[in-house]
Amino acid sequence: MNILDKEKSSFSNNNIRQDLELLKRAIDASVSGIIITDNREPDNPIIYCNSAFEEISGYSRSEIIGHNCRFLQQDDRSQKERAMIREAVSQGEGCRVEIRNYRKNGDLFWNELLISPVLDENNNVTHFIGVQQDVTQRKKAEQDLRQQQETMEKQIAERTRNLRESELFLSSIIQTVRESLLVLDPDFCVVSANDHFIKTFKVTSEETVGTNLYKLGNHQWDIPKLRELLVDILPTNNPVEDFEVEHDFPHIGRKLMLLNAYRIELEGQFKDQILLAIEDITEKREIERRKDDFLSIASHELKTPLTTIKGYVQAMERMIPENAGERFENMLGKTAQYLDRLNNLIAELLDVSRIQTGNIELHKLPFDFDVMVKETVDAIQSASSNHQIQITGSSGISVSADESHIIQVLNNLLSNAIKYAPEAEKVRVHISKVSEFVKVSVTDEGMGISPEDQKKIFERFYRAGEIQQRFPGMGIGLYICEQIIKNHNGTLWVKSEKGKGSTFSFTLPINTTN
Repeated sequence: MNILDKEKSSFSNNNIRQDLELLKRAIDASVSGIIITDNREPDNPIIYCNSAFEEISGYSRSEIIGHNCRFLQQDDRSQKERAMIREAVSQGEGCRVEIRNYRKNGDLFWNELLISPVLDENNNVTHFIGVQQDVTQRKKAEQDLRQQQETMEKQIAERTRNLRESELFLSSIIQTVRESLLVLDPDFCVVSANDHFIKTFKVTSEETVGTNLYKLGNHQWDIPKLRELLVDILPTNNPVEDFEVEHDFPHIGRKLMLLNAYRIELEGQFKDQILLAIEDITEKREIERRKDDFLSIASHELKTPLTTIKGYVQAMERMIPENAGERFENMLGKTAQYLDRLNNLIAELLDVSRIQTGNIELHKLPFDFDVMVKETVDAIQSASSNHQIQITGSSGISVSADESHIIQVLNNLLSNAIKYAPEAEKVRVHISKVSEFVKVSVTDEGMGISPEDQKKIFERFYRAGEIQQRFPGMGIGLYICEQIIKNHNGTLWVKSEKGKGSTFSFTLPINTTN
């Protein structure tokens, strides 16, 4: 190739790179949400999303990549549009649907979705492109128009009666609730306060009702974080849930409060008012702190004698007399086995303590991700002859992470897959690279997890009732796993159906600067 040809080739490559960069900027600037999924990978995971999709859904990129787009429907799974999308994807065809989706904060929005397949040179579908439009306002306008066609006189009479009954009913409930409740007008003046608020904060109804919230008790409630809640957050028309505020009140001392605020959207005199619920969690949080302190101290105190006992048992195993019976050897072996279990339990409690106090340490170094998964699977497989663990896929990636912690997560997921599916024969592990993340999925053929339990399964000490009856435990393994992955800027989630097994998946960023 002569110099002129090389210059032409270089010029062409530069043009292609410029065109691709222009196309990427154009897609990121689009007001429509755009995603790309990889049809070659199991469950068609999302490998790209633009900024508009993040804004529409409320999820960040790291929470989107690697998931199937059906996660936007959350528990609303009975929509016929889901079957239409599934059929189109299976046939490698495009489709257009309007489907109910839910933002990260739980808000419903209507999504007009256009799906188009991407073909390679052999006409095989390799990817799908989804273009999303938020049509919630149009759907709401259509709904409002239908409602206006109803008989107005009957509607007004019925609503008036219901409002009067509701007002009396709610008033009786509010006064008996063991939580402080305030109703504020748009200017943050107190319209009403229940008895629990009056008693808890040692004020009178006369000095509370009709007073601006910030001026209550000689400006005791002029709290910066409370202003942030009412002035900055609440006007977005989203409810404020579990907003923590700590404040030192002159007469009652320091209080840690959990605030929940909602705009009251009823017609008439209640429109634009604010319901503010205040839960005093000072004592509850102190109890949790003492419990965490107890777990930490107890775990550390148990560690030393346990190590000593384990040393004695190991010494006894090396010094077994030649005339010792088989029963003696079995008893000694079981003692060592139960000591290992106890040691693992204490180690998990120490992990929980470190996580709760923010002292979990990560030592990130590059390592071959695929090799780590294979070695971990081999170690589990050697100890489990009743299950066959199959590995599919690969990433071909070296990641920078705390390898020992990631092994701990994978060990836990594999152990659970075997433990909770004792009659199954296979456990499947799939490795893939999705955008700038690596993804691992562990699938079992066990009893499955109900939708209600899936929402709480990663909470500390949570155990589903049915699982607890058959497989006793403390419910801290998955909590530790989620916290480890979260500290690596990844996500851990579960997809499961009762009686059809479970798939636990996690993603890790390939390049991390933390």
